Amino acid sequence: MSLTDLLLTFNAGSSTVKIGIFSMAGAKARHIGKGVIDLRAEPLSLGLKKGSQTFEMPLKVEVTEDLHDVIGETFARLADHFDVAAARAAGHRVVHGGDRFTKAAALDNAGIAAIEALTPLAPLHQPQALRFIRALGHLKPHLAQTASFDTAFHATQDDLVRRLAIPRALHEEGIKRYGFHGLSYKFIAGELARKAPQAAKAVVAHLGSGASLCALDRGISRDCSMGFSTLDGIPMATRPGWLDPGVILHLAGERKRSLGEIEDLLYHRSGLLGVSGISADTRDLLKDGRPEARQAIDLFTLRIAGEIGRMAVTLGGLDAVVFTAGIGEHQPEIRAGVAKHLAWLGLSIDAKANAANAFTISSGDSRISAHVIATDEEQVIADEALSLLGER
Repeated sequence: MSLTDLLLTFNAGSSTVKIGIFSMAGAKARHIGKGVIDLRAEPLSLGLKKGSQTFEMPLKVEVTEDLHDVIGETFARLADHFDVAAARAAGHRVVHGGDRFTKAAALDNAGIAAIEALTPLAPLHQPQALRFIRALGHLKPHLAQTASFDTAFHATQDDLVRRLAIPRALHEEGIKRYGFHGLSYKFIAGELARKAPQAAKAVVAHLGSGASLCALDRGISRDCSMGFSTLDGIPMATRPGWLDPGVILHLAGERKRSLGEIEDLLYHRSGLLGVSGISADTRDLLKDGRPEARQAIDLFTLRIAGEIGRMAVTLGGLDAVVFTAGIGEHQPEIRAGVAKHLAWLGLSIDAKANAANAFTISSGDSRISAHVIATDEEQVIADEALSLLGER
C-alpha cells in the first residue's frame, strides 16, 4: 500500500450526499477532505473542504436517476485537489441492514441485491444509497466497495427490546424495532470510552433534522428511540416521532387520505414544522417570539427528556447524557431545555460550559454527567471499509 492510497466514503441522505476523502497511510484512515452535494440545488455544486481551504465548484451536469453524470463530474472536480486515481475503495452508509447485515460488508452483486431487497423497510433512504453504489460501480468497476449499516450497531439489543406487541408471525417476518443512526452511535461510544470511561450507562441524543436517542451500556447498544422506521421516537424537523397508530387509521378511514398523502404528512409536514407552522429548523424557532415556535421547542425538549427517562429503565440506571449531531453539538438552549426536565434525576448544567459547547457541561455537583461530543459517521464508514480491505 503506497502513501498516496485513498479511501472515499459516501454518506447519502434523502437529498444530499456527504463525501469523505481519507488517506490510507498506516493502520487507520485519516480524514484529509470532505465534500457535500445537495441534489436538489439548481445549479448543482460540490462544496469541498481540504484542510483550512474551502471551495465551491459548480457542476454542469443534471441529476438523473442513475447519477452516472453526477458521479463522473464529481470525480473530475475532486481530481483537481486529490489524486483520485489512487482511490482503492469506497465505503457507503446504508440505512437498513435488516437481520441480514449485522456488521459492515464488502459489496458484490449478491450483497447489492440483498440491500435492494430491504428497500421496503427504508423506502426513502435505501434507494439513494443504491444509486451511489451502482453509479460508482459503473464509473469505477474495479474499485472495491463496502457498506456500513445504520442498523447494525443495534443488533446487540435484547429481543425483548426489539419486539413490537404484534402477532409473532409478523415479528418473524421482520416487523420489529431495528434502531438507526448506528454509525453515529458507534463513533460516540468510542469517544465516550476514551474521554469519560466512568460513564458506563449513558444515553446519547443524536439531534439533527433526523433525531434519535440510544442507550449505551459500556458502549453496547441496548435501546434506541427509533424502531421499525425512521419515523419513530422523538419529534424531528418534519417527522412526528411517536404517534398513536389510531391517528393513521383515522386519516385513512374517516378522512379518506391516500397512502401517499399520509406518507407525505409523516415524512415532510409533521415534527417541528407541523407543530410550529413556521419552520423545521430549531435555530429559526429559537429566534421566533411567537407562541407556536416556543411550543414546538418545548415539545421537542420534553420528548427528548422523556426518552432519556425510559432508557434509564432499560439500562437499570444512568451515569451520563451525551448530546451530538448538529443541534446537540451547537445549540445550548436545547440542551438546557432537556436538562431542566431531568433535574429530578439530579442533572444540573453549568451554564457557562454549556454556552461554550464544552465537552463536559454538567456542574460539579450534578449526580449525572452531561457531555457534548461531535460525531463523525464518515470516520466510522472509512474505518470499517479499511478493516474489510484488510480481510481481502
